[in-house]
Amino acid sequence: MLKFLPRWCRNEKEVESKFIVQFLLPILGYTYRDWYQEVRYKNIRLDFLLIPLELAKMPYKIKKNIYVIIEAKHPQEKLDIHIRKFRRYLNSLKINYGVITNAKEIRLYQRQKENIDLLLQYQGQEIHQHIAQFSQIIGKQTLINQVQRIINSDKVEDKNPIKPTPDQTYYSKLSKQEKMKVIAVYHNKGGVGKTTTVVNLAAALAHQGARVLIIDLDSQANTTFAVGLAKFTDEMEDDLKDCNVFHLIKSSKKYPIKEVARKTTYSKDNIDAIPAHISLMNEERSLVDIAASRTRMRYKLEEVKNDYDYVFIDTPPSLNLYAKIALISADYLVIPSDLKPFANEGLNNVISFIDEINDDKEAFGVKPISLLGVLPSKISTNARFIQYTLPKRREVITERYNLPLFETNIYERDDLAKALDKTILVGDLEIPDPKSIFEYKLDSLAAAEFEALALELQEKMGA
Repeated sequence: MLKFLPRWCRNEKEVESKFIVQFLLPILGYTYRDWYQEVRYKNIRLDFLLIPLELAKMPYKIKKNIYVIIEAKHPQEKLDIHIRKFRRYLNSLKINYGVITNAKEIRLYQRQKENIDLLLQYQGQEIHQHIAQFSQIIGKQTLINQVQRIINSDKVEDKNPIKPTPDQTYYSKLSKQEKMKVIAVYHNKGGVGKTTTVVNLAAALAHQGARVLIIDLDSQANTTFAVGLAKFTDEMEDDLKDCNVFHLIKSSKKYPIKEVARKTTYSKDNIDAIPAHISLMNEERSLVDIAASRTRMRYKLEEVKNDYDYVFIDTPPSLNLYAKIALISADYLVIPSDLKPFANEGLNNVISFIDEINDDKEAFGVKPISLLGVLPSKISTNARFIQYTLPKRREVITERYNLPLFETNIYERDDLAKALDKTILVGDLEIPDPKSIFEYKLDSLAAAEFEALALELQEKMGA
């Protein structure tokens, strides 16, 4: 048997190439025609998807899907911080087997309905002794035999089996989102983590391969700063004042989204942003009497519905016109909250505001906004708080306010603040150079939390 030593892998790419491609897959019986790398499936990016070529010719129901996903991690990363996200992958995609490994350790999981069970767990250097067990569960011939038994016992008919192309070895797209999702992130109380939520949730989805647009509708322009569009150090260098979100809203024919949106610099992935400007505060009066201004953004978003998978709108912490425009333009709503008493008291205002917005949307012939839930954010990492206080504060949201609640918590971590506060020196000047948590520290707990949030968001929207 081919010998493998974990020390050969120094980074995630080597885990993929040396351990998975050169060692694990051949021993399990898979050839280059049976696996796909960097697969985008329902806006989730999988490192590997195993589909034996022979299965394409065999009809069977998707609910009995026995494909295998494999996720590779850096050798220095602990697998435990990725397991929650990995379990969501299996449940969301309805795939029954999954392997996660950093070369030092390898785990095999099985999904049975909503349960995810750990079947095998070994150290990398022990894999030679246990490869037969892996092969008996996820080996190529084992999967083929399982499908054949299903066909023989159930007489399953499937008119549209998945047919992988033999030469489709790299970068496959098995699923494309049908409709652009527009999500407003809103609370009428400030300081609850709206900007942090918008920029890092957008980055999490873009990291999966989604095309993302961020719209900043807050005159404080914190999101504009956080995505790297406000790099000037003197107001004379301000290149945002003549083309920003206000111009998009004010003009019916000029300033389409394609002209106002800019490439962000806080992420290497595909994220555009429409900047805000401090002048929004003074310009609001000029829009109040223009009824069309309330729906103009929504109509302009229709023009780019094929260009983006997700649009996130950051909103002002108020009940003003810009907040109305954001919620009228959005299909979904996320309410970040630190779950403290003042934020909770503000939820009554938010609920009334949503009712008002939905009345407007009905008048415009638009579907009501769908509240995805209250997102616990800026949560203390104190162990006693998490054990005793946080559960009680979560209960308040569902029991007293009768609002849906995200399962994921976003904690107040130093890495999140440091990522947004990054700067670079240009000569004698210190220039803002903010980064997403995925650029700043990909293996951090904060990054894992936002990855989990992205998956939960997709589940709630049915994406």
